[in-house]
Amino acid sequence: MPAKKDERLLSRRHAFATMAGGVSLMAAPAIVAAQYLAGANEIYCLGGIQAIGAMAIGTESVSAVDMLVGPGNAFVAEAKRQLFGRVGIDLFAGPTETLVIADESVDGEICATDLLGQAEHGPNSPAILLTNSHKLAQDTMAEIQRILRILPTADVATKAWDEYGEVIVCESEEEMVGEADRIASEHVQVMTRDPDFFLKNMTNYGALFLGPRTNVAFGDKVIGTNHTLPTLKAARYTGGLWVGKFLKTVTYQRVTTDAASAMIGEYCSRLCMLEGFVGHAEQANIRVRRYGGRNIPYGTVAE
Repeated sequence: MPAKKDERLLSRRHAFATMAGGVSLMAAPAIVAAQYLAGANEIYCLGGIQAIGAMAIGTESVSAVDMLVGPGNAFVAEAKRQLFGRVGIDLFAGPTETLVIADESVDGEICATDLLGQAEHGPNSPAILLTNSHKLAQDTMAEIQRILRILPTADVATKAWDEYGEVIVCESEEEMVGEADRIASEHVQVMTRDPDFFLKNMTNYGALFLGPRTNVAFGDKVIGTNHTLPTLKAARYTGGLWVGKFLKTVTYQRVTTDAASAMIGEYCSRLCMLEGFVGHAEQANIRVRRYGGRNIPYGTVAE
């Protein structure tokens, strides 16, 4: 049976863009299918800053949108930064970051593999090991050098490790929590005897990956959750892209009785006059006059 979209998705405009690829210069069918199932009612074969510009500003064939979301390279991130305000965006994205928190319950090979697996994203991708074991720190650094000799993406990963790699040794798990929150990494992989200790005590991270059976690549490609996450220490004040980003909170007010309008007006008049806002005060005073029956001279406070 053909896949059906949720009818509720059809009530709003959802425009998607995807890069062309291969000799056909067509969008990948699997990506188009995924976008359709996600609720797309417009799909454009565009990518990079061209797609960002077209959707934010509009063209003869693409109507401007209200919000842009989704990952991209440094050029896409800069385009979104410059267009923020004209349109809404998910968040400002920097280079991919990974923090591995580990103790001697795991070995240097798995730590090194997980660090380099993310360092290959780009030459400016931070990869940090945080541990309470000097032995694991030394073993991991040795394993990194071994793996870099056989890793096909070693040119990129080596630059990232040489310039942005770190190994931090702490005295206790409590100190590790403090350091992890200071770093506020996008991805935090916890491979310790008690990963839940970090789940319960950490506050600054984009996403946690708990236990050695879990890793960032699984989250990138398979298990979710969403992987548009805060970088550059933004995890101190925000989480990643989530459904709430697509919800707009609006409010309304209504005063329903004459007595209430007059009473609120008196309070409002006093506050406005304290601030020197006579025009504001008169918005309150006119209602004290009309709904409270009081004769308040123009431009004075309603005592």
